[in-house]
Amino acid sequence: MAGTNGAGPARFGPSVSTGIAGLDDILGGGLPQGHMYLLEGESGAGKTTVGMQFLLEGRQRGERTLWISLSEAQRELELIAASHGWSLDGIVVANPASPARELDPEQQYSFFSPGDVELDDIRNAIVAAVEQVRPTRVVFDPFSDIRHLSRDVLRYRRHVLAMRELFTSCGCTALLMQEMTTGAGGDLQAEALAHGYITLQQDSAEYGGQRRRLRVHKMRGIPFRDGYHDFAIRTGGVEVYPRLIAAEHFEPMPTTTLASEVKALDALVGDGLRRGSSTLLMGPAGVGKSIIATQYAVSAARQGETVAIFIFDETARSFVERSTRLGLDLDELSARGHVRLRQVDAAEFSAGEFTHMVAQAVADGASMVVIDSLSGYLSAMPEERFLSAHLHELLTFLSHRNVVTILTLAQHGILGAQLTSPLDISYLADTVLLLRYFEAFGQVRRAISVVKKRTGAHEVLVRELQVDAQGLHIGPPLADFEGVLTGNPRFTGVQGDLSRVRT
Repeated sequence: MAGTNGAGPARFGPSVSTGIAGLDDILGGGLPQGHMYLLEGESGAGKTTVGMQFLLEGRQRGERTLWISLSEAQRELELIAASHGWSLDGIVVANPASPARELDPEQQYSFFSPGDVELDDIRNAIVAAVEQVRPTRVVFDPFSDIRHLSRDVLRYRRHVLAMRELFTSCGCTALLMQEMTTGAGGDLQAEALAHGYITLQQDSAEYGGQRRRLRVHKMRGIPFRDGYHDFAIRTGGVEVYPRLIAAEHFEPMPTTTLASEVKALDALVGDGLRRGSSTLLMGPAGVGKSIIATQYAVSAARQGETVAIFIFDETARSFVERSTRLGLDLDELSARGHVRLRQVDAAEFSAGEFTHMVAQAVADGASMVVIDSLSGYLSAMPEERFLSAHLHELLTFLSHRNVVTILTLAQHGILGAQLTSPLDISYLADTVLLLRYFEAFGQVRRAISVVKKRTGAHEVLVRELQVDAQGLHIGPPLADFEGVLTGNPRFTGVQGDLSRVRT
């Protein structure tokens, strides 16, 4: 766990759950109880949803909860809650600057305009509400109205201190929520006086849905996971995907391997794929990368392993149909729970969310992970320069968990020496298989070779790869060809020798 802010491992008392599992994980269990926290974000970033989940979690635990609103009526909050399938029953909603300028303890609080009342009246009404309800959790949304109503910085600071003392004296945990004010003119007073400070950000991708992320800037007294963490707003609330730290998941590595049931293929890579290793299949579109990956996946599933397959470039239906035609029974294995196939829409998922999906699959028992393909994964990462870092952490995590990982990468082009990759990530994989088309005697053929393996021996031969209704076949070495992998093959033998391989 990173980012202690120099406070050391000690906590300020017990913690309270935020109601969001991923955020609790980032905070090492939740927010230290009885303190005031500042939550900032742009409009639509999810502040209100986070606040509701925080109070609903308290209600679930039998706590008294209070929502202080200076801009939204209770009916508007109920509509937001209903959109997620929630009810605010049991949560007191206070609008402290009612037209009567005071709270009636016998009635529900009503909406008012903060510009119609004096700041001191609002503060007194808030004090009355807190003393009346005696909550253990409070959400104040938006707290920025207090700053707007203060005439100067000194007065605003005094009001922030007064709010902090009020909440602390009652032993309640408070979330102050406001629009993003970082940079010049930012709310430095609230940031400095709050016990913790969290920001929510959202970006509009050139194509696809919003990409959201959060950051914990400070959290006194506890270690927390610093940096940016992706999150999404779904029906049912905010889902946070903590940044993966592979070093937290180390397990001793066994020496066993997984075979493909194609002896020539296993011999090519050196008697199967070692647990905890990653294998990259590189080549142009349609050359057989997905078929090889599926062959290993089906073989592992038939041996009782659990395999998670994530596909980016095609539909799950076409993936299963193609596999079935080759005798690879994904449907049956899926029905038995040994294969879990997930189609990933790169336009709707962030890289952090995908990483969370993979980690969850491993937590659910997957011992093999197939990602088909990294080209689709690249589409999910708008900032290409960070793709290698994401992949490195993901592959290290999978290695530490002794998962066999198979990745495919489609190269641009079909034939010739002009094949290029969208990103060079071959150095990240433990084993690299290179697949190529080559033209010979009026036919387009396929070749395969292992060009890298970090541990153990492997074949250095270039062999012909064949795919038919009976499945995958690895032919004899292409001893009579030169330049097959470079894209400029030259036949040096007798035509009949190669023809007999094909019949």
